[in-house]
Amino acid sequence: MFGADKGSLSTQDQRLNGKKLVIGIVQARFNEDITNALANACKAELMLMGVAEKNIDLFSVPGALEVPLALQAMAEKDRYDALIALGCIIRGETYHFELVANESGAGVSRVGLDYQLPIANAILTTENLEQATARQTDKGRDAARVAVEMANLLNALQ
Repeated sequence: MFGADKGSLSTQDQRLNGKKLVIGIVQARFNEDITNALANACKAELMLMGVAEKNIDLFSVPGALEVPLALQAMAEKDRYDALIALGCIIRGETYHFELVANESGAGVSRVGLDYQLPIANAILTTENLEQATARQTDKGRDAARVAVEMANLLNALQ
């Protein structure tokens, strides 16, 4: 577990210690200004937690529906301690928003469960561009923290 011995990192620090981790990121290109900001914030936060830049792989796909397939291919490589899904779905006037949001979310979850691999889902689903812009940096950082914490937890449980 994440016990804290004298002279070691605190429990919180240990959970967010990325020094020994390899992290994979899949970024959807649709709404690219938002997803680029998500990716930049995510990578910066990973490096702040000690993940070496050489241990961060970033792949891009056309949109949110393609993210789960790329995650699955990465999971099959057995290289990564955790994966991160980045994307941005903004509601439009049709049912397409619900379809993309629901199916991409279900696919991301399924890959994580099928491969017992932590996947931080930062595919934004917003009503408008302003909401997406307001969340892009925080959600990128949050995804990095979730990935590192969950990778450390699963490594400790195995």
